[in-house]
This record gives sequence, structure tokens and C-alpha cells, in this order.
Amino acid sequence: MTEIAVLGTGHMGAAIARRLLATGHRVTVWNRTPARADALADAGAEIAATPSRAVAEADLVIIMLTDSAAVEAVLFGTDDADAPVTVLRAGAIVVQMSTIGPDQTRAIAGRLPDSVALLDAPVGGSVDTVEAGALTIFAGGPPAIIDSAESTLESLGAIRRCGPVGAGSSLKLVTNTALVTAFGALHDTLSVAEAVGVDRAAALDVLRTGALGGVITRATRSSASFAISLACKDADLARGAAPHTPVLTAATHLLHDAADQRADLATLIDRENR
Repeated sequence: MTEIAVLGTGHMGAAIARRLLATGHRVTVWNRTPARADALADAGAEIAATPSRAVAEADLVIIMLTDSAAVEAVLFGTDDADAPVTVLRAGAIVVQMSTIGPDQTRAIAGRLPDSVALLDAPVGGSVDTVEAGALTIFAGGPPAIIDSAESTLESLGAIRRCGPVGAGSSLKLVTNTALVTAFGALHDTLSVAEAVGVDRAAALDVLRTGALGGVITRATRSSASFAISLACKDADLARGAAPHTPVLTAATHLLHDAADQRADLATLIDRENR
């Protein structure tokens, strides 16, 4: 049986760990805030006190953290003697699922030992998508590495093979750029509706069948979770790659101006946030 370690058990990391446990996998988890990891014990996870202990016997190490700084700090540590990278088994695969930039992904891959591979594997979907086993996994890496991880990752959803390491992160930035700019468009569209006296419910009903239909479906899902602060981080990454993007720039300002950065992206269309 494949030994899996999950580093980072926030909303998405915890959902991924639960899904893997529910589909019969053996999972060890670690989180910087121990209480979040401890909650997975009842689901059958083994709780590790340190990230090094979590990964010591793992064949697959799934990382789901906030940004590249967190990934590097957890994986490589501040003291080489305690860094998880120093205890990874030969042949282990680090499955990097956090949303970070392609250059950052390639840099992390370059710091791993030759005996360890990195699979660039950010995901499309939210907590409810994980629970349904319906994530889209944007996989970047050598075909043989994707093949090795495929049977496990298929428990989480469908694998889209994107190309070499970095290609998965690139495609994820593209999809998140579409998401945040579409929310910006919906935000402004509802502001116009309100200004000209169109009922919000009527506006949403008509818009569902048009160009904004997909984002309205996402905006009205109560079980999805994508914090505005994380959307800000992703939008900033995209703007760094393509600075001459006026629509994305406007949407990014909208994100940064939101009062509650911990709230779900859908709150951008709430009246109090417009």
C-alpha cells in the first residue's frame, strides 16, 4: 500500500486527507497548527509531530500550503538537520498542490535530491469538489512520474497532463485569472443592475444563461471555499507574469480592497462589499 503524507491541513489539505482516507489509503498528516491535524485522527489519519516525521516513510508527499514561502519553509526547513527533504525516501514523489508560480515550482524541484521527484500538481476545485472526488489535477512532470502517482491521485479527481514541471502551475494561474476577472465582471454588472433599478434576483436569473453563467454558479455555491486573500495572492502572481493586463489589474484592486480577506471569493458580489 502506498504511504501518503499530507503537509498542510487547512480547508483543502484536510479535505484531501479525508478523501484519501475514505478511499482506503494510509495517510499521515502534519499541520503548523496542530489542532487542525488532530481533527483528522478520528478519520483514521496518523498525526505527526513534525513534517520530517510525517514524510519519513512516505511514497507520496502531498503539499497544500498557502504560498511558495510556506512550501519552502516546510519542505526545506530553517535548519538542514530538521528539514523533511533530508529524510525523504529514495523514489519518493513530492506532489506540490499549492498554487504557486511556475518559476517557483521549478526552483523547488531543483532543490530536491536527485533520488526524489517533484510532481507539479495544483488543483481546480474547492472543498466540495474534493469530497466528490472531482478535482481537476493540473499535472506537470515527466510522464513516468505522473504514471507512478496516477492511481493514488485519481482518488481525488481527473488528471490533466500539462507538460514538464511548471506547466501545471502555469495552467492553474490561467484558470484562476479567468475566475477572479469573471468575479470582477459580475461585481460591476450587479452594481449597474442596482443603479438602474433591476432586481438582483432577476439579474442573476437572466445572467445565468449568458457569458457569466459559470461564475454565477460558483458564486451561489455555499459549499465552496476560496479565501479572498488567496485569490489576491494568485492574482498578484498572474500580474507578475503578465503586467499589461488592465482587466486583471482592476480585479486585483477589487480583491485587495475587500474588507474581509478571509471570506470566500463569492462575497465580492454581496451588497456590502460593492
